[in-house]
Amino acid sequence: MTEDLSSMHHVKGHVKWFDPGKGFGFVVADNGGPDILLHVNVLRNFGQSSVADGSAVEVVTHQTERGVQAIEVVSITPPPRENDPPLNDIALLDENEILNAPLEPARVKWFDKGKGFGFANVFGRAEDVFLHIEVLRQCGLADLQPGEALALRVIEGKRGRMAAEAHAWEAANKSDAQ
Repeated sequence: MTEDLSSMHHVKGHVKWFDPGKGFGFVVADNGGPDILLHVNVLRNFGQSSVADGSAVEVVTHQTERGVQAIEVVSITPPPRENDPPLNDIALLDENEILNAPLEPARVKWFDKGKGFGFANVFGRAEDVFLHIEVLRQCGLADLQPGEALALRVIEGKRGRMAAEAHAWEAANKSDAQ
């Protein structure tokens, strides 16, 4: 079955809400129109299993009998940052210190959205890396699953290693290649 290319459109908008537990959410187009269904499988094809509410997105949509659905995620931009850094350990650093830290490959050990934190393991290192929900939100993520691959910028906090930035592995590799 071939796709009807006339019913596909590039749309820019923002994430109204996304629930990884339910496996879907909705995007609101900048130019108006009905909400656009964003299914977790489409998001996974982009390399993420979640997306923060308020993130700017560009998607390719398709009109179906049940409404407008995203069939491809082209880009995701995290929601605007608050003026205050998410954690005191990060607030003490100069922004360049974070940007100069290398992206390190890691896997999520566990993450509890309700508690607002979790831990990851950087490949080749024994120590856990602390992950805070606010760091995820500022990087455009909303939740993490055990075993999920990430690219982290890690700093030494007061209580050990912690993520100052967290990116989906595939998205981080795409931005490095450009």
